Amino acid sequence: MKNPLFLFLFLLIYLSGTGQELQYPETISETVYDTIFEIVVADDYQWLENIADVKTKEWIDTQNKFTEKALRKPASKCNSYHSIDKYAYIKYENPIRQGDYYFTYAYYNNISLPALFYQKAINDSPTIIVDPNFISSSDNILLKGYSVSGDSKLLAYQFSRNGSDWGEIKVVNLRTGSHRNDHLIRVKFSGISWKDDGFYYSTFPEQGMETTTGQEVFYHKLGMDQTEDELIFRRKGNPTAFFSVMTTSDERYFILTERDEITGQSNIFYIDFASPSPALMPLITRLTADEHLNIIDNQGNQLVATSFKENNNGMIVLIDPANPRAWNVLVPEYDAALLLEVKLLEDKLIAVYQSNQKQIISFFDYQGKTLDVIQLGFGFSAGSFNGEKKDKEILFSYSGYTQPTVVYILNTETFDMKPLRQTVVNFDYTQFETKELEYASNDGTRIPLLMVYRKDLDLTTPNPLLLKAYGGFGSVATPGFSPGIVHFLMNDGIFAFANIRGGGDKGKAWALAGKGKNKQTSFDDFIAAAEYLINNNYTSSNKLAITGASNGGLVVGAAITQRPELFKVAVPIVAPMDMIRFEKFTIGHLHADEYGSISDSADFQQLLAYSPLQNVVEGKSYPAMLIMTSENDDRVPPFHSYKFAAKMQNLDSQKNPVLLRTEQDAGHYGAESSFKKRLREEADMYDFILYHLLYQ
Repeated sequence: MKNPLFLFLFLLIYLSGTGQELQYPETISETVYDTIFEIVVADDYQWLENIADVKTKEWIDTQNKFTEKALRKPASKCNSYHSIDKYAYIKYENPIRQGDYYFTYAYYNNISLPALFYQKAINDSPTIIVDPNFISSSDNILLKGYSVSGDSKLLAYQFSRNGSDWGEIKVVNLRTGSHRNDHLIRVKFSGISWKDDGFYYSTFPEQGMETTTGQEVFYHKLGMDQTEDELIFRRKGNPTAFFSVMTTSDERYFILTERDEITGQSNIFYIDFASPSPALMPLITRLTADEHLNIIDNQGNQLVATSFKENNNGMIVLIDPANPRAWNVLVPEYDAALLLEVKLLEDKLIAVYQSNQKQIISFFDYQGKTLDVIQLGFGFSAGSFNGEKKDKEILFSYSGYTQPTVVYILNTETFDMKPLRQTVVNFDYTQFETKELEYASNDGTRIPLLMVYRKDLDLTTPNPLLLKAYGGFGSVATPGFSPGIVHFLMNDGIFAFANIRGGGDKGKAWALAGKGKNKQTSFDDFIAAAEYLINNNYTSSNKLAITGASNGGLVVGAAITQRPELFKVAVPIVAPMDMIRFEKFTIGHLHADEYGSISDSADFQQLLAYSPLQNVVEGKSYPAMLIMTSENDDRVPPFHSYKFAAKMQNLDSQKNPVLLRTEQDAGHYGAESSFKKRLREEADMYDFILYHLLYQ
């Protein structure tokens, strides 16, 4: 006779391993019905939208405890934390030149918040100028940006608390290190643009998770109370208008761009402080989304800008404010490469172009003549060109998925480049290979695909593979170092990135092909990438994991609800999952141009067709899921993830585990508050992925 105790233990281990009998925390279903264009939409977990409610907070806490316990076995098997910790210890310097100083963000220990360091000369030892740990002892403070006054005496810096998009601005004396009394609050989606003894910034009224409207632009004069700041611009007739402001490097021009996020139309205003009577005046109005004009700086009397008017990949133009519609094309469009970045110098300009994550750095004079070109390796990116216009040597950074950042000094006379200092790593980054592929989507369009793996990996048999994409807002994907990817590759994995439509990787037309009424195209491209990788034996559906953040998380959510059988594991991060209610909160309504609006019947039908939450159905079993969000995300509110997790966990047909991980005191970009928290967040993700790809 068999031992009953043995049978019982075996059954427990088996069910625990497959996730079929997970006892999820209880989630009460309180169905709310909305009728939109005569279609009834049921929402079982709308009560989770009240994130301040005690009941919701208790539910989140219970879910986090459940997830923490469920991840213990994957952590013991995969040991991701210690591995990623090892690969993450990279020694390099990334100074940014502003005015007379060099600045860099850095952690000074494992539990600290990133601090801002500065130095007068490139070879000096950096010292702390802003330590977020001294701003507050009770909040996690994240430094969000800084700007140096024209005389290099003062630094205005912006910070947020606990991951929120809401910011504050303070001012510190760079020569003494002492703070001034200036302290601005209610700052949101704002830069800091100096003019004389003050700066421009923008605010919104306090609105919590309600729709974000009513932006205003102010000028703050140093020493004045914020209540006395000068109102520069607001648009009462269109509270959803969005503004960005800048001053040119010589502070001659103030530029304000007003964009209607619903129509995509924009107006540009300016002040010429060299005129006898400086005043805010229209420069160019009623610009269409197609023209997409972005002013970079001035060169003497003329403004230098980039534009996509009547071209796909971007051109560089000169604009005379006296005759602003007569643009002079300085550098025309490149047919085969997308314009990414432009840096102006006194006698030349630098432009960075990209084609399927292959980049070139081009140099032009102000007559548009090409002076030199530098080709970069496939799968690597250059950016953040910084320095003053008069500098003969400037800095830029260079990195790849498996190569940490190297800062280069670029001689703008000879076009030679050399590393600032050696980047020290504790792994051999030359053991990895980056491969350029292309596959056909369901409509025949060829989609670029990048794949990274160890050179000794056998590609003739299916391997664990992590597929990622973004595919929205015309955003251009550029390779950047990730210790988590290194860890995955060292476990015989392949990392792949699909440049799906909706992103801007192949120009304006590529972005439009996955936008608005074409949004389903993004999901089709992503699904086709998975099919290609499976059909070509790089992986199998039992070894394929997918991930993406924000709009990329939506791509993941749509893919698993439309084709769940393709994937073993899915990790959507800060993803908008309820597209029917997305526009009702924070800045969701500003993205009607990207997704559409439920106020339009055709848009509503499309949103309902792909919204992940509304397309979870009983009778299907979806991939194993780790749904990741942050409790203070006021860009994509965390209840999108809460509701999606609750619905998945309560499916009788769901056989694979569904875990919800909510980062505390964090916002849209996750655990940025300390080095250890960032490692823990990344390790949890890779523990979950590798455990289910290798051991389940």
